[in-house]
Parts: sequence; C-alpha cells; structure tokens
Amino acid sequence: MASPNDTRVFLIAGGGAAIVVAVALALWFGRGPAPTEAPPASKGGLTVDVAEAPALESTRELRCFVAGRFVGMATLTQCAERNGLATDALDVGIDETGALAAAPTASLAPPPTEPIEMVEAEPLPDLPPATDAGQPVAAPGETCLRHVGGDWRQVSGSMSLSACVQALYSGTCVRPGDALYGRWGNTTLRLVPGRVERSENNADFRTLVEQDRRCNLGPVN
Repeated sequence: MASPNDTRVFLIAGGGAAIVVAVALALWFGRGPAPTEAPPASKGGLTVDVAEAPALESTRELRCFVAGRFVGMATLTQCAERNGLATDALDVGIDETGALAAAPTASLAPPPTEPIEMVEAEPLPDLPPATDAGQPVAAPGETCLRHVGGDWRQVSGSMSLSACVQALYSGTCVRPGDALYGRWGNTTLRLVPGRVERSENNADFRTLVEQDRRCNLGPVN
C-alpha cells in the first residue's frame, strides 16, 4: 500500500507531464500551415512588383520635338501625329531642361547653338592660288567641327563633306534617344540611330547617309 508521500509524488509528476503535453500541443497548432514559397530574402534580393510602377498618363502633356525643334507641349498621341509616327515610335525621356520630353528616334534635346568661339583655335587658312583671270580658286573643303562637352572642337580646317562625316561618325553608333552633333561649314550634322542627318538652318534635319548595324556608313552623296 502506497504511503501518502508516494501519492503526492505521483500526483505532482502526473501534473507536470500534463503541462508539458499541453504546451507542446499549443506550440504545434499555433504554428499554422507551412509556407508554400520561400521568403524573399532567400531568393537573393528585394522583390518588386512592377505592376505598381507609375504609368505615363495618355492625357499628360510633355515637351514635343519635331525634326529636332521644340514645337510646344503635347500629349504622346498629339506629338506622334505631328511627327507622322505611331505613338510607340516616339522616344520618351528627360531633355536638357530636366523636363519630360518626346521625340522620334533622335536627340530629345534641341541641336546645340551654332559655334561662335572654338576651344581649339582654327589655323589661318592659306591664300588660294589666283587664276589667269585674277579670281581666287574655291577652297577644296569646309571646316569640320565636333560638338563635345558643350564646346565645338575643330577636326580639320578644310575637309570635304564625305571626309568630315567619316571623321566624325565612322565606327560610332548611338542609342535610341541620343545624338551626336557636328558641323561642316554652315551645315549642322547629326548622328542618330541608323543614319547621319544634315540641316542648313540648325533646325530642320533630313537624312544624309544611312548607317548599318556595325556602325559603318554608306557613301555620302
């Protein structure tokens, strides 16, 4: 027959075991269902939902450029119509003022102003030889300039148009929305994706020569 002391020991032990079992069951059922996906941190970085990115509203007006000239504020659809293009054929980006702008595959910013002073001084030209009639012979070429770093730099004091275009842009390609500018005499030259353009008024550009995918230029007429 068990003594009272032994009975108390059994009761205490049984109560302790019941508490341990109750705590274990609470922890087990409190865990909830196991996650079906690994946490973002285990995937190696931050997960971003691109669906939350802001979209350009169709009614929002932005700076519109046509043939390199700023023509005012317009929506994407209106700017595309002015350029004679589909809306998705326009490049949208930030122009030199920091404002949102749209233009065809060319520079979003207007062409640089015509050169007044050059960083590198142009050498004095040699006097052309006189003809029998006493009239000077026309110079063989024009000054070729490159626009870089906000300044005009001289490539040659006398160069043909073809040689100037090759010197400026041979082997060079630009990304959509970018442009490289140059000058041949009084003509502004501009390299945009797929072609070199020219303008006699520094505003209205037309294609001068096409460029292939390897950045090679065709013959300049």
